[in-house]
Amino acid sequence: MVAEERQRIARELHDVVAHAISVIVVQARGGRRLLDTEPAEARGAFDTIEGTGQQVLGEMRRLLGLLRESEDQLALAPQPSLVRIDDLVEQVRDAGLPVELAIEGEPTELPPGIDLSAYRIVQEALTNALKHAGPATARVTLRYGEDSLELEIADDGSGSAAGNGGGHGLVGIKERVAMLGGEVEAGGRVAGGYTVRARLPYASER
Repeated sequence: MVAEERQRIARELHDVVAHAISVIVVQARGGRRLLDTEPAEARGAFDTIEGTGQQVLGEMRRLLGLLRESEDQLALAPQPSLVRIDDLVEQVRDAGLPVELAIEGEPTELPPGIDLSAYRIVQEALTNALKHAGPATARVTLRYGEDSLELEIADDGSGSAAGNGGGHGLVGIKERVAMLGGEVEAGGRVAGGYTVRARLPYASER
């Protein structure tokens, strides 16, 4: 039980830190290039860095607090959720990756584990695209079916959004999906780019 909890928190820490650092690095590079020629754009990049830094500090405090909280307190702690998926997409757009969000089917209230895992899967896939896809656009599709939630995160970049294929990000996605009894596939697209697809069955937590 302790080992499982440590693994869960490790995944959370990785997802939070990797996403935030990726956004900060991309914005810092852009801000440095624009500093002399387009100072207003550079200021926007620095604002994003500041906001992302503040956000990740809050998330880090929350996650480290999990190590000290009782089960009752933990149940009351706010969790990342698909309810806030628009904010995540907007953050990635601000970091330089145009993202389109599509929701298919009738959104339904999800079990907490599925909701959190779905958010983190989208976050990690977009983080990988931001880091590795090169100049690209991305599309996130959430499909609410009768018995499962399907996620598809695709980009049209020239690089590989999987990085070297052995990073903790994709491993973490597979672990999350496996814990929920779902299915995941990831790979390059024929027309170029990379796609991550996952299916999370509702029955795993209902």
